[in-house]
Amino acid sequence: MTKFKLTDNQWKEKLTTEEFEVLRNSGTERPFTGKYFDHKDPGIYLCAACGNDLFSSESKFDSGTGWPSFFQAINENKVVSKTDFSHGMIRTEVSCKNCGSHLGHVFDDGPVPTGLRYCINSICLKHKALKK
Repeated sequence: MTKFKLTDNQWKEKLTTEEFEVLRNSGTERPFTGKYFDHKDPGIYLCAACGNDLFSSESKFDSGTGWPSFFQAINENKVVSKTDFSHGMIRTEVSCKNCGSHLGHVFDDGPVPTGLRYCINSICLKHKALKK
């Protein structure tokens, strides 16, 4: 159950057109175009729609796919997953548990310790740097 609910019109006021398309309409950005696919600064990645803490830079890795990839969420209560049958494929969609926004997909071909690869659209994330 999401905690942060807005109408489509409220989301359109809050988000850019591109953010709305990916976060609210389950779109995707082209690989190797997002600002975080090769980002290496330490910190926390937040949901761009609601600010929910989602992923730590400590779990980020280069999957070679062109999207930011993480082997785990900050904790299991931050994201939800469901089966996605779109585009003639069967995948597992990942959404923000707080606001229900689409983030990307999770696959079981990631590194240890989890074996997971959360493949997340950069546009769905905001980076909060660690304080020095």
